[in-house]
Order: sequence, then C-alpha cells, then structure tokens
Amino acid sequence: MSGKKKLKDLLQQSDNRTCADCNAPDPKWASPTIGVFLCLKCCGVYRTLGPNISKVLSVALDDWADEEIDAMVEVGGNSCANSIYEANVPEGVKPGPDASVEQRTKFIRSKYELQEFLKPGLKISSNNAPTKKTSFHARTSTSTTIQKPACVEGAIGHLKITILQGANLAVRDMLSSDPYVVVSLGEQKAQTTIQKSNLNPIWNEELMLSVPEDYGPVKLQVFDYDTFSADDIMGEAEIDIQPMLTSAMAYGDASQFGDMQIGKWLKSHDNALLEDSTVNIVDGKIKQEVSLQLRNVESGIIYLEVEWIPP
Repeated sequence: MSGKKKLKDLLQQSDNRTCADCNAPDPKWASPTIGVFLCLKCCGVYRTLGPNISKVLSVALDDWADEEIDAMVEVGGNSCANSIYEANVPEGVKPGPDASVEQRTKFIRSKYELQEFLKPGLKISSNNAPTKKTSFHARTSTSTTIQKPACVEGAIGHLKITILQGANLAVRDMLSSDPYVVVSLGEQKAQTTIQKSNLNPIWNEELMLSVPEDYGPVKLQVFDYDTFSADDIMGEAEIDIQPMLTSAMAYGDASQFGDMQIGKWLKSHDNALLEDSTVNIVDGKIKQEVSLQLRNVESGIIYLEVEWIPP
C-alpha cells in the first residue's frame, strides 16, 4: 500500500474526521510528530510551538516522507493520541470549533508543551520528527511505581512486564475492537486497561507477576471487551522467560555491571517472535524488549518490555 493511501485510509477513520484539539470537522492538516489530524486554526498554533514539539503538514498538498506516514499510522490517530494527552483534561477546558486564538493557544500549549493533562507519573519526551526506526512508544516513558505483588510460595523473583502498544490488531466489532491484554503465569493473571475502538492501542502499562521456582512460559492473550456478551479472543502468544532468568542467575547483581548484552531469545518457527530478542543490562537492571506476532488470529502485533526484579 502506498504511503498516501495509508494516510488517506487513516484520515477516513471516524475519530480523525474532526480536529484532535477543537473537534472542528474535516481536518486537512496533521502533525507527524504527535500523530494527530488538525484544522487550519489549530495548525496555526502548532506552528508557534516549534518543530521540536510539533511539525505540521498539509494532508493533500505537502510531500510526506515514508517515516512520517509510518509515524501517523503507528500512533493510530486522534483517539489514540488523545487517550494519552487528554487523559485528565478538566471538563470545559477543551476549546470548540469557534474558540479564539487565545483559547486554542492556551489549551494546545497546556496539552503538549506543559503536558498538564497526562496520566499521573507519565512524561512524554520532546523529540524532533520521528525517524523510520523511532516508534511512538520509544518517545514516551512512565515514572509510575508499581508495588510488588504478594510472593507466591517458592517465588524466586518477579517480572515487570510493560505492555507498550499493539499494532494492526484484529477487528472484532463492526469496524474496530476494544482491546486489552492479559498476561498469566501459573495461576497468576494481570491485565491492562481497555482501549476503546482502537486497533493500534498504546498502553505503556506495567504488570507484575511473581516467578515460582518451577516456572513455565508467560502466556499473553489479547481480548476484545464486549458489554453484553463474552469477550472475544484477539490472539495469543507465549513469552519464554528462561533466557532472561538464566542470564540473571549467571550474572547475579546486575548493578555491578555496565550496560551490556547478556543473553538472547532467538526467533524460530516454534515461537511468536518477530525478531531475536536480546537480554540486556541497562542502568543496572536486566531488561528485554519483545515483539510478538499474535497467533490464532488474522493479524496483530504486541510490543512489550520485560524486566527481571530479584527477590
């Protein structure tokens, strides 16, 4: 599919048919840096923010680089971006289509520059326009602290599993899905929040599991939330944690080492990996980035990070 066709298809989504910041109809501008579609009036405010916060392009008239289109598709559009940037916007603060320049400027600066409406503990770093290898989740970080779960009998440590985002998830409702992720290890289960009407959701949510001595793989499942019927499965995969735990036991106290690779989980026909997944010591912590192609479903990818937390 050509880049312009991808952009046009994204613009046809219902949430992208109004401006992300004032809900004016038929937006014809976009910010590939943030991943939203905009009206002309709000676009004028974006230009005052500078390219380090937001670059703006005409959907129809400007030339788009492939990585800029990919960045828009990866974010998923206005609803997805606003679920982050407007998570805690007070009632009555968001401007309407007839708002003044002053009202728009105050709101847009509060939303993106000051990041006043994010979830508590969430901070989004300001980068220049994303490169081909830079994803939305790579530009976001959370400082939220998660309490350790109660230890299961014989636990040898914990896993902090950060569900970053999903991509190209399967449609289970009329035109979209309401996905959430469940991870389980033995009898333990933990799940993310539900992302409404989003096939490219961004979670950035941390889930904790205790690791028993006789551990097996972590099971990951994606479901579509339904109000009046059983939730539909949207694919599943397994995470082999043995490479991480073997490396962790071999190196002991990771804080004694500099940043380095200490292990690897190799892609094969027997697992759901999109690519080899390395185990690394990063800032004294043992971490592993994992990309999974969901199985038993027509499409869907989940990106996550696993961190080993010793007892």
